[in-house]
Amino acid sequence: MKLRVDIERRLKSRDREFHLHAQFSCQRDVTVVFGASGSGKSVTLQAIAGLLRPDAGSIRLGDRVLFDAEAGVDVPVRDRRVGYVFQDYALFPHLTVAGNVAFAFQRWWQRRAPVAVAARVAAMLDAFEIGHLHASYPGQLSGGQRQRVALARAMIREPELLLLDEPFSALDPLLRERMRHELLDLRERFGVPLVVITHDPDDVAALADEVVVFREGRVTRTGDRSAVFGEVESGPQVRRAVRRYLSDAAS
Repeated sequence: MKLRVDIERRLKSRDREFHLHAQFSCQRDVTVVFGASGSGKSVTLQAIAGLLRPDAGSIRLGDRVLFDAEAGVDVPVRDRRVGYVFQDYALFPHLTVAGNVAFAFQRWWQRRAPVAVAARVAAMLDAFEIGHLHASYPGQLSGGQRQRVALARAMIREPELLLLDEPFSALDPLLRERMRHELLDLRERFGVPLVVITHDPDDVAALADEVVVFREGRVTRTGDRSAVFGEVESGPQVRRAVRRYLSDAAS
């Protein structure tokens, strides 16, 4: 499924003004959005998900227009069919694992999920091998378990695209490697394209079919991993190529 983004957004704070102009398209299974912190990656993903409204431009997913400033189109978050996993997972601490995953379907007046929703949630928890944790709270979970809950919550509404904002940054190195493999397995099982934010060369080496490189609010490079970082195949070669690219970009 092809994602096409061409947006602008100006952000101001007391001591800084940031101008985002993100223009790229991607259609491979896993796209890695790569760049230094503060380069505009998260703002762009929030705009795709509908959590932030651009000042200008458009966002298209397949044949659907999610946003078009000129035409006055701004599809609500709930109707975009775009899943989002936050960097800190953003689980509700007062809800159980099952409650967090069911949250997208419940209304404020409902104390518990309808039977059909509960069955769907149970199936999703089993798919992520966390069914035994259904009554646990986020504070009782490990980092990897919290990530699985966040992924299950994002997938419960069967999105056409899954966005992940630095999904491994809160994990220790050994667990990161395991979760990279689980993320690729998720893509295979559910058939959903992924867009993953990172500034970790290891994520590029393990995940990327396609790369979008951000620098200071602009997209500076796009394309297949080999087109961006050279004809490198092994993980260590990719990591070295990515680090060289960062060093050149910073100079």
